[in-house]
Amino acid sequence: MIKRFGDDSALLVIDVQQGVDDLVYYGGPDGRRNNPDAEQNMLDLIAAWRDHGRPIFFSQHDSRERGSPLKLSLPTGESKPGFEPRPTDGVVTKDVNSVFIGTDFEIRLRRAGIGRVAIVGFFTNMCVETTTRQAGNLGFDVYLGHDGCAATNRTGPDGVDRDPGLVHDMAVANLHGEFCTAVTTADLASLLVGDRDDLDRSQGNE
Repeated sequence: MIKRFGDDSALLVIDVQQGVDDLVYYGGPDGRRNNPDAEQNMLDLIAAWRDHGRPIFFSQHDSRERGSPLKLSLPTGESKPGFEPRPTDGVVTKDVNSVFIGTDFEIRLRRAGIGRVAIVGFFTNMCVETTTRQAGNLGFDVYLGHDGCAATNRTGPDGVDRDPGLVHDMAVANLHGEFCTAVTTADLASLLVGDRDDLDRSQGNE
C-alpha cells in the first residue's frame, strides 16, 4: 500500500528545458528519444499537484560542459512552454547531474518538512537517475513517475548504439525497489486524493 501524498510531499520536475530536444548533442547523428508523451504526462501531473496545493520544485541545468545546449545563457536553456516556474514554485539551479550537489535543495526540503518526493523530468538515465539515487540514499521516500521521463539513445564503449527505450527501461529497473518506487504519473496524481491499496511501496536502503 502507498499512502496519500500530504503536506510532507513535494514534486520535483527536472530540467524540462528546450535544450533537451537537441538529440544530436545527446545521441549523436542518429539521435533519438523515447516516450514522446513525457511532456504531456508531466503537465497533467503538475496541474494535479497545483490543484491540491502541494509544493513543486523545478530544477534548471546550467551545464559546465562546453557545447551543452543546457546553459541558462542560451535560448535553449529556457524552460519548455508550459514548464515555466510560477512565483510560488521552488527553483533549483544546478550545474551537474544531481539536484542535490552544489545546491541548497536538501536544506529547503528539510526545513519545509518534506520527507516524500515525486520525481519526473529529463533525462531518465542522467539527471533523473542521479537525483533519484541520491534522494533515496538521503532517506527521502522517493517516487519516480517513469512515464513522465525520457531518455536518448546512448553509445557504449563497445560502439553499440543502444535504443532510447532500452536505456530508459534499464534506468527505471535499476532505480525501482532500491532507490525509489516507480509508478505512472497517473498513479502519482491519484495519490494526491487517497491511499492506494493496490500499489506496493518498494524502496531499499532502509
